[in-house]
Amino acid sequence: MLAEKPHRAVVIAGPTAGGKSALALALARACGGVIINADSQQRYRDLPILTARPNDAEMAAAPHRLFADLGPDDSSSAADWAARAEAEIRGVGDALPILVGGTGLYLRALTEGLAYIPPVPDDVRVATRALMDEIGNDAFHARLVARDPNAARLGAGDTQRNLRAYEVLESSGVSLWEWQRRGNTARFPLRTFNILVLPPRADVIAACDTRFNAMIAAGAVDEVRALLGGGVARDAPVMRILGAAQIADFLAGERTLDDAITLAQAATRQYAKRQSTWFRNQWEADVAVAEIFHDGARAAVVQKVREALLQSVDNWQN
Repeated sequence: MLAEKPHRAVVIAGPTAGGKSALALALARACGGVIINADSQQRYRDLPILTARPNDAEMAAAPHRLFADLGPDDSSSAADWAARAEAEIRGVGDALPILVGGTGLYLRALTEGLAYIPPVPDDVRVATRALMDEIGNDAFHARLVARDPNAARLGAGDTQRNLRAYEVLESSGVSLWEWQRRGNTARFPLRTFNILVLPPRADVIAACDTRFNAMIAAGAVDEVRALLGGGVARDAPVMRILGAAQIADFLAGERTLDDAITLAQAATRQYAKRQSTWFRNQWEADVAVAEIFHDGARAAVVQKVREALLQSVDNWQN
């Protein structure tokens, strides 16, 4: 059987607030591309302001995929996203797939594959969550570490990863880290042209703060109020979106709006710092963009990317 010919895609990665979405749209319009979301937060259909999801006009300017495809109580693993992204890439025809986002694990899952981990039965998943709710995060984490010392690298507040480690151990009898050590599954045959948007840290910090203030002005508080008013719980997966928990605290009378904004901005800056560190150390770039991408830089950056892309076509497709 002949091996499948590798597919091709452009990847635009980097920390939040760096202008990745604007660059993706400009490149899609210039090259006839289909934009595929690789940001875990922009997959939620709720809270479009807080997730900085492309607006209606931007979505209409080029095809967009895997945006707003999750409900408030849905979670999605990197493996699930990678499978959906693979299907989208296979389905674009002659268009250029442009993957854009800052969720590094998503991109790694697609380009490198993931370790095989046996599916967790629903009853084990439910029982694991019930145990955490019953004894609390600290006691749950301590119990997990007692059974699997590898989990000491997780913080007690890292709810989702603690749950995942416990349920895998409970259902398979093997540590999550041991499954990961055993190696990756066969990966999707894909060749990527990697664009890394990695502005100086001070510029990213300023952009994070400015953007969050703009989100508040655009109605972020009202969209969180509407979501909670519709019956969504404060611990629902959608509430892990940056800024949502702090705004919910304000709406519950637990802090002032100014305090909520300050805390949300700090959380966003920390998140951007982690992303920057990850991509700087883990992601090899074909083109690096060292400034915030905005209208003033649009033409020059897109031209730079197009030239580099054209120069790479022969090696990229063979």
